[in-house]
Amino acid sequence: MSEPHQDDIRLEQLGSASVITLQRTRALNALTIAMRASLAAWFPKFSRDQNVYAAVIRSASPKAFSAGSDVREVIHLGKTDMEAARQAFRDEYALNWRLECFSKPTVSLIDGVVMGGGVGISLYGTHRIAGEGYRFAMPETKIGLFPDVGVCHAFARLPDQIGQYLGLTGRTIGRADAYALGLVTHCIPAARFDEIVAGLADTYPVDPLLDDRHTDPGPAEIEKVRETIARCFSAPDVEGIIDRLETETGANSQWAKEVAAELKMRAPLSLAVTHRHIRDSASRDLRDVLQMDFRLASRFLEDHDFYEGVRAVVIDKDNAPVWKPGTLASVRSAAVDRYFADVAGESWSLPTRAEMQDMRA
Repeated sequence: MSEPHQDDIRLEQLGSASVITLQRTRALNALTIAMRASLAAWFPKFSRDQNVYAAVIRSASPKAFSAGSDVREVIHLGKTDMEAARQAFRDEYALNWRLECFSKPTVSLIDGVVMGGGVGISLYGTHRIAGEGYRFAMPETKIGLFPDVGVCHAFARLPDQIGQYLGLTGRTIGRADAYALGLVTHCIPAARFDEIVAGLADTYPVDPLLDDRHTDPGPAEIEKVRETIARCFSAPDVEGIIDRLETETGANSQWAKEVAAELKMRAPLSLAVTHRHIRDSASRDLRDVLQMDFRLASRFLEDHDFYEGVRAVVIDKDNAPVWKPGTLASVRSAAVDRYFADVAGESWSLPTRAEMQDMRA
């Protein structure tokens, strides 16, 4: 693939801080293959450079940290060069693992939307800072895919089935919810992000630097529906979840019916795969989840819905996808099993954490 456009991503060395700025603002910092390749090349250098105390990832746009990966690019590869499309997913998940294993402080300064691949380059850092405009979502079921970049590892560990709720619906949450759930570590006004960079450039200890600037984000909105989420999303399958939502009574009944209606618009196969992946990820470590992500992504590249979802939501924007199969009742368990099954000659594994640290990767 080509090198990233000079305006897409920038690296600066400011004192002891390596500062990465996402600058593809015209596309809400949707990450291209070339942008991720730059990140993958830079972080091993940060590990080995004794003059680097911390890495910072930030955005040049107040609207978005990153709206995810450039799915147009992946779709094009899926239609023209399947192996290159698979390699794009391998490289993305390897980058997520590299960031998880990186041994120095990594501070993501997040204001605006953070979705998909943008979550993948920020969630595994040591510190995730939410500005006032922070908006988190993993909306992949809306485009016929599944929540990838290892996020099902985190979703499986959220309380009261909130991970299933976020993963299946793709709904957006703000910083108060994200802070309560541990998806961000601090809430700091975006106007103070430059202070953070300056402090890290001067090798100021990261924890007191951030703790001193943290502000209370207020009550978590999700608390209002937490019991309803726990009750409805604990059903054994997605059809059961929808049934519970539609028959919910009480103060949250209207909310529950709206969620059920949204789920019925998502790709049925994506919902079934996502539900199982989040459930199974509770017993997997992050490395295993990322490796399963690649297996699932390979299957989605072979099928219909991912291409159709991107067409309907991103390209034509008619928001009228025709899913195959078209209903949850039509999703066969054998079809879901096929997504999770090992395929001979297609195995892929990441280095262990110890191996990554030995390589100072």
